Amino acid sequence: MGTCPFNVSVRREEKDINGHGQRTRRTDLTLMNKGIAEEHGDRSKEHGVREFSRLYAPRSMLSATTYTRRLIMERFDELAKDALSKKAALGRDIPIQEYSQTTEERPYLENLSSLSEEDKLRMREAGIEATEEGRSGTFIQMDHSVIHEGSHQEGLQIESITSALKKYDWLKDYFWKAVPVDTDKYTATAQVAPHHGYFIRALPGAKSTFPLQACLFMGKEGLGQHVHNVIIAEEGSELNIITGCTTAAHVKGGLHIGVSEFYIKKGAKVSFTMIHSWAEEVEVRPRTATIVEEGGIFLSNYICLKPVKSLQMYPVARLTGKGAMVRYNSILYAPSNSHLDVGSRVFLSAPKTRAEVIARTISSGGEIIARGHLIGEVPDVKAHLECRGLILKDGLIHAIPELEGRVAGVDMSHEAAVGKIAQEEIEYLMARGLSAGEATATIVRGFMNVGIMGLPSALAREIDRAVKSCEEDML
Repeated sequence: MGTCPFNVSVRREEKDINGHGQRTRRTDLTLMNKGIAEEHGDRSKEHGVREFSRLYAPRSMLSATTYTRRLIMERFDELAKDALSKKAALGRDIPIQEYSQTTEERPYLENLSSLSEEDKLRMREAGIEATEEGRSGTFIQMDHSVIHEGSHQEGLQIESITSALKKYDWLKDYFWKAVPVDTDKYTATAQVAPHHGYFIRALPGAKSTFPLQACLFMGKEGLGQHVHNVIIAEEGSELNIITGCTTAAHVKGGLHIGVSEFYIKKGAKVSFTMIHSWAEEVEVRPRTATIVEEGGIFLSNYICLKPVKSLQMYPVARLTGKGAMVRYNSILYAPSNSHLDVGSRVFLSAPKTRAEVIARTISSGGEIIARGHLIGEVPDVKAHLECRGLILKDGLIHAIPELEGRVAGVDMSHEAAVGKIAQEEIEYLMARGLSAGEATATIVRGFMNVGIMGLPSALAREIDRAVKSCEEDML
């Protein structure tokens, strides 16, 4: 058992009730969390108070474990309330209160065919199939309502995090373990004012035949949507997931806060593809972290090719088991008036762990900050960081690669390049019969070639489709 992260003080009162010698105990608890302010890491909150809960919990009502979990969740509420005004370390500070927190409840749909053709098209542009063809399961949330959920394959679970928490008390053990609840005002808001989110789990040894799909859809102008997602790949399992985030065609602005916690157990593999297809006045603040155990693999692919007012995300992976591996791939496009601050950070904390961070960025008038941070904490680790950018029109691409070796015996490298399309490349293609526009499109398409990602063919097709749909906007 590790060092207890809590100081626990207990005041107990016992009093006779009903005159029959029965005694009830009231326990007042003060939990002072020593480690929760740390930026990232393993935060199992249970073990620090388990023994004291065994002694003092009201057993007639709750088990010690259940009581402990309740205490921890209450503590998360307290920490979140204290952090509601805490500005994020990066990105524009967003006045959350300016976005609407209420909206009408939407009806549950047994069949997604009843969605409007316009909404189906918007979802499809974000990789979501309303027909559910070629999908192992689906979760759809519109605004603050879960309108469809369910798995089509044994061994895979996909449902609302709200319903999952009611069914599985143990799920609380995974809440805010990878992402600290008091990271900033956005994580705090997701705890204090939550609007569902999804729970995905692969049981031990289960392997998804087709991708699972999850859609977070905003259909009300000016709405705030705050979700918390938990994804668990149990030992030896395999998950392919497509998450599409988008808006209705008439929506121009809103705020999306998305907390996602991934847990990849021993020998498990997760391929996670997120396609953002927002609107020009939407502000987005994802907060994501992943813990990868021995021999686990996490492949993360992020695509953002549509206008967005402000996006700031810096997902973190901790490779805690021997031979764990992570790969982050990003394709980013920033038209005028779009600001993207996107990065990936990896802690290589066990021998023979591997990490790769690759970003392809294109600006045609917008601003892109492409970050990457690799931290080698033990010997015999290997990692590479790569950022390449194209400026098609006046704009900004700022690459910030960081390598941090904390011991001898690490092998880490990075390369970055930002520039424009070389005129000789265009002329070379024009000499072979292409117009200037066709030549430019060919170069851009090759620059964003998703073949670099090594994806399953179904996921690669989804990304390729998204890239092609945006070519005209880029050029």
